[in-house]
Amino acid sequence: MAQGLHVCSEIGRLRTVMLHRPGEELLNLSPDNLSPLLFDDIPFLQVAQQEHDTFEHMLRDQGVQVLYLEDLVTEALDASAGAREEFTDQWLRECNATGKRVLGAVRERLNAIEDTSEFVRKTCEGVRADELDLTPSQASSLADLVSIGGDYSGALVVDPIPNTYFTRDDFTIIGRGVSINRMHTYTRRRETLYGEFIFRHHPVYGGAPRWYDRSLPYHIEGGDILILNANTLAVGMSERTEPAAIDLLAHEILMRSETSGIEHIYAFSIPHKRTFMHLDTVFTQVDVDTFTVHPGILGTLRVYELTRGRGRGDVRIRQMEGDLDQILARALGLPAVRLIKCGGGDVIAAAREQWNDGSNTLAVEPGKVFVYQRNSVTNDILYKAGIELLEVPSAELSRGRGGPHCMSMPFWRDDLA
Repeated sequence: MAQGLHVCSEIGRLRTVMLHRPGEELLNLSPDNLSPLLFDDIPFLQVAQQEHDTFEHMLRDQGVQVLYLEDLVTEALDASAGAREEFTDQWLRECNATGKRVLGAVRERLNAIEDTSEFVRKTCEGVRADELDLTPSQASSLADLVSIGGDYSGALVVDPIPNTYFTRDDFTIIGRGVSINRMHTYTRRRETLYGEFIFRHHPVYGGAPRWYDRSLPYHIEGGDILILNANTLAVGMSERTEPAAIDLLAHEILMRSETSGIEHIYAFSIPHKRTFMHLDTVFTQVDVDTFTVHPGILGTLRVYELTRGRGRGDVRIRQMEGDLDQILARALGLPAVRLIKCGGGDVIAAAREQWNDGSNTLAVEPGKVFVYQRNSVTNDILYKAGIELLEVPSAELSRGRGGPHCMSMPFWRDDLA
């Protein structure tokens, strides 16, 4: 069984992957908070969990070791004296509660949970006012009173973290190191705290080389990071990832290429819109020379190559010429690559299935990929192109706007032959 971190491609044989099973954080979604919590609808939790369990069982059937985020965080907090208290302090600083009495009561609620695993789950679920031992008469500020009094008595005082089942975004394993990402939206910032403590305190994964840090000022999310091969990285400039973040990531990785292995970084500028949220929502690699792609980005991309410059600490940048397939072929050192269009040539099917993550695949090995079952047009095209499909039921999971690639964070892939 593979131990440690080792990810040098998107398609090498998958040995270890991290997931998060959707939990009661989804029960704290309501029509009033859907938009700020980045959901378009409320998933039916029981069915979403059944679908996710099927995904996990299918991974295990392929010989993949499945780790769970909440277990890793629990093990990290238990492994280091004072880690849980430190985590609580930081989590409270970053939650949306502002009243002094409310913050104190939330801390008491968390501290009363003896089991670390239950504590971790609670930090993801959010906290309601009616869980706290507070009455309006105890309020010491307007912020306290609004949080716990009157019509607000059953409301949330700390938001849930419902996007956590998209484990791709919070941190990214690159080679044997990790990028702890800074999320674009406030509602997702606390997600990366889990990665921070895993890679600082976990007995197996703690102490990994750090390529990016969540405390840096610029936003970058893992769905925008694709590992093309052992020395080549692709990063999307998207709605969620800023060029300045790519600059910092590139500098750290290229200047430490003897550790990272990365010598070339390709920055892909994609439209800044929710439908094209991350790079992995518009294309993913399914075989050594094959990618699935949303046709809406073809002809719109600008691609830049970042390499180590001549001077100490310098990064050289140049704009790439040619179509996407030509650029990818050159990046991979291949004579040509295939681009399989999401939805085929049908404009409506392409838009519909890209919305349901038809281009968002997870390779278990070259030519064998997990896809959402519901994207029948794209799946049929992939099948006819010789790609072996592992179809995941997705009626409820897809409501969060993320596919199999979004829901998984590989910890170990075998090197490509």
